[in-house]
Amino acid sequence: MLFFEYEALEKVHPDKRWRLSMLDLRVLCISILLSAAFFLCNASVPEAQAQNTKAGAKAYELGVGDVLNIFVYEEPEISQTVTVRSDGRISLPLIGDVEAVGETPEALAEKITRKLKKFIEVADVTVIIAEAREAVYYIVGQVEEPGQYSLDRQVTVLQAIAKAGGFLEWAKKSRIMIVSGPDTSEKLTYFNYEDFLDGKNTEQNIEIKPGDTIVIP
Repeated sequence: MLFFEYEALEKVHPDKRWRLSMLDLRVLCISILLSAAFFLCNASVPEAQAQNTKAGAKAYELGVGDVLNIFVYEEPEISQTVTVRSDGRISLPLIGDVEAVGETPEALAEKITRKLKKFIEVADVTVIIAEAREAVYYIVGQVEEPGQYSLDRQVTVLQAIAKAGGFLEWAKKSRIMIVSGPDTSEKLTYFNYEDFLDGKNTEQNIEIKPGDTIVIP
């Protein structure tokens, strides 16, 4: 207890009792301040985590090889299970080819809905990912451990090279090529390791996308 009982204080000399009361008051104030600080810190952690989760969240974008269940309400003949082809498209009855690569499932459903309006007055479309493609990239050439690598998180060119064990002795570090996978329109980019170390063209250390191949000549 922070406060002495009143009866005990009555037996203490008035000056000592006053000093004891002031001590109790200081202890009480410190306890309140510490409790408030602890509460504010604990309350801010979940809020910060929630903000980070929202900021870091990114909707899944469809890519080549994804298997999709397309449901059109009360239209079983149009509802299909399809695979995103190497050209980035899917095919459905009535509307034919639809570009799917780079779209979220929700955006693709909206695109199909718009196309079906020519044939169906009210089209209710749902797109579900039945089987997602495995996200991988490849690194070949003058590195210690060339091969296929899982892309389970964001990886830059430099990080990919480090993951492959680094350069071999005769690697041409100024002409590293990134050959983009089928999901990307820009097919070839370059990474100059020497320039990057000198602080030049740091933007060339791009993020690797699924299906990309890094070539170390």
